[in-house]
Amino acid sequence: MTGRATSRGRRRIHPAHSSRKPRTRPPSASGAPEHPRRPARRRPPPNSWRTHDNRKRRGVRTSAGRPAQRQGGRDHGDGAAGTIGAVTAAIFVQEGARVLAADISGAQKETALSLGPAAAPFQVDITREEDVEAMFAHAVETFGRVDILVNVAGNPGGRRGPEVTVEEFESLTSVHLLGTLLTNKHAVRVMAPAGGGAIVNFSSAASFNIDERISMAYSAAKSGVNSLTKSVAVLHGAQGIRANAVAPGFTLSKKNHRVPPAAMKELGGKAALGRAGQPEEQAHVAAFLASDRASFVTGVVVPVDGGWSARLA
Repeated sequence: MTGRATSRGRRRIHPAHSSRKPRTRPPSASGAPEHPRRPARRRPPPNSWRTHDNRKRRGVRTSAGRPAQRQGGRDHGDGAAGTIGAVTAAIFVQEGARVLAADISGAQKETALSLGPAAAPFQVDITREEDVEAMFAHAVETFGRVDILVNVAGNPGGRRGPEVTVEEFESLTSVHLLGTLLTNKHAVRVMAPAGGGAIVNFSSAASFNIDERISMAYSAAKSGVNSLTKSVAVLHGAQGIRANAVAPGFTLSKKNHRVPPAAMKELGGKAALGRAGQPEEQAHVAAFLASDRASFVTGVVVPVDGGWSARLA
């Protein structure tokens, strides 16, 4: 038996010159090793996860935590007849949700009809609490429960004069801020007893910074939406309710198609991507935030503005 000194002064034995025989495990009756090596575990693909009973869950969430089946989730959207609202409702139906398309204009009937049997219309004025309460009661009666609220309702926030009038302030804050408060309040009332749910409010990039074309009352109302969203997330997280907000930048919605071409080019150019957004780009983010893919996301305001809010000016 020979050896050589290591850097620590100990002698290391060369197996080739050792008189010891290597230890081996006795074979089993079948001739295979007694403890075969386990195969490597396969990692799940992206955008999937497993429940406690090892079943995959994907797509729109139900508040009881069951895998979403076709028409397994339910969505309750306000402002569903507007471009972003209508597109959002359509994407939720594609994700497997049943949708109550609610609006004040009357156009929600056409929106629901275009979405097929997975959608139902409802007319509501979200500045009136009795209307909002009736809307949620109708949703529960129609679908059995409410798992998701997407609040897209709003009115134009452009400046209406050199000074903000009381009428302008009340018009903008009643829809954007009071309407968000009322819909979130009644969403919590029906979601909490059922085990939770997801709320997605629509804010605006104007809630972060000021643009001279935007009414300061609109910016203030949308900043209030951000604060309200975070409050709901913190106060009701223990009840299984998540609340997040989408903050669109300049988007080619129906009303913005009426913007003069020069102004449209300028506003689109403010984004780091150098273009205006599309309603689908807002709707897909809302669908993500409402789904189990965002199951650990709450209390955040997501700018979907092409990088506009990342600029200093």
